Amino acid sequence: MAEAITPRAKDYSQWYLDIVKNAGLAENSDVRGCMVIKPHGYAIWEKMQRALDRLFKDTGHVNAYFPLFIPKSFLAKEEQMAEGFAKECAVVTHHRLKAVPGEGLIVDPESKLEEPLIIRPTSETIIWNTYRNWIQSYRDLPLLINQWANVVRWEMRTRLFLRTAEFLWQEGHTAHATKQEAEDEAMKILEVYRSFAEDWMAMPVLTGPKSEGQKFPGADYTLCIEAMMQDRKALQAGTSHFLGQNFAKAFDVKFQTQAGQLEHAWATSWGVSTRLIGGLIMTHSDDGGLVCPPRLAPIHVAIVPLGKTDDERNNALQAANQLKDTIVKSSREEFFGYEPLVVEVDKRFNQSPGSRFIDWEVKGVPVRIELGPRDLAQGTCVMARRDQPGKEGKTVGIPLANVPDHVITLLKEMQKNLFDRAKKYRDANSFEVNSYDEFKQKIEEPGGFLWAHWDGTRETEERISAETKATIRCIPFNRAKEAGKCMVTGKPSAGRVVFAKSYERLLAARD
Repeated sequence: MAEAITPRAKDYSQWYLDIVKNAGLAENSDVRGCMVIKPHGYAIWEKMQRALDRLFKDTGHVNAYFPLFIPKSFLAKEEQMAEGFAKECAVVTHHRLKAVPGEGLIVDPESKLEEPLIIRPTSETIIWNTYRNWIQSYRDLPLLINQWANVVRWEMRTRLFLRTAEFLWQEGHTAHATKQEAEDEAMKILEVYRSFAEDWMAMPVLTGPKSEGQKFPGADYTLCIEAMMQDRKALQAGTSHFLGQNFAKAFDVKFQTQAGQLEHAWATSWGVSTRLIGGLIMTHSDDGGLVCPPRLAPIHVAIVPLGKTDDERNNALQAANQLKDTIVKSSREEFFGYEPLVVEVDKRFNQSPGSRFIDWEVKGVPVRIELGPRDLAQGTCVMARRDQPGKEGKTVGIPLANVPDHVITLLKEMQKNLFDRAKKYRDANSFEVNSYDEFKQKIEEPGGFLWAHWDGTRETEERISAETKATIRCIPFNRAKEAGKCMVTGKPSAGRVVFAKSYERLLAARD
């Protein structure tokens, strides 16, 4: 049986960890800073992968795979990247161990590598070194490659899914003949990420460029999607980078144009990671456990047969299995990625009905169906929806013949309800501020997204961050055209930007 979950209002961080544990999503491994993703958590990631992979392929991309190890000299070729990732790199210096009597296994000093290898923190360098051999002519472009992989960034402070030393992600790396094509690609992927976040995760996001101080190392500029969690902190949920010709120049990737001239290719890179699972948890879950948007739920429906005698239990179990087959056979449609709904029948008659109900709630299963002797006698069932716990979310007397259609309708309604609820919360916790004193007060209480004028300088951004721990999360595309004055310096501002405290800022702090 699931353990008690700490209420959000009492300790939000512990609430999050309790849900990850009780819902069976992940746990810390014996390797410091790394996690074991458990089957229920990995099933969510697989759902995310399949949905995103389809979106990438629908926009012309293909998958490939590149090495885990990157020569140190590759990382050094791009100055901004070398500086940005130097403190987070795991380095391989030897290739062999040997057994020494009395000492056990030691690193063989004779196996030292001629050049140290970096375990990839990101793959721009190894990929662009490869692209030099693939790109010769404009006919080779555009090159639209994505890879699903793991990366290592040696973090000092970690939290399951949100920031770990090793994590899973996808990273796209594209090459183009013109600057405009590359910029269009960066925007196209941003829209893919927005669509996935809002349509699949039911997580509303702001879209726009990062500030110069927050952009990806090696990029000309970075576009992002930013979401608000239930503790009013921001989560960077995905980024799409326009890399200009920086990596093409660093790795001498040139192509012959239609006019016969040699030019460097233009580049983008983009990625989302298992951090999205953390975002899903913190956007939708409640004090009862995980709440999972139906389109990404590993299990859509849990059928709980009930009965006190063996005959009652057998009859209920038989009816539950028949109902499961009917739901699965009738459920394949585009909304769920043309995959049949996943339905589980709970056979744990040795546990109380209440504990079984709670178990499915904690795991975030969107719909629970209860089948008892009285229900079967009437040809009906009881249905409970996870986004409305308690009596409010229960419907009694649903005819068994109507269950498949009712389930699909209910899942679609829940998907929309979760998005609307999250968007309402974000909007209610977004504020325009007009002075630095007001900013410093509101960033502490209540927090949230603060829309404020900023003079566009890195110096002012760094001062605000140092004094308040808030960063510029996004310069939203949809911001109003509103000239004003910077809340700190009084210098001219072209429009408001969004500040917030964030998980990246919180977890990046070094011990």
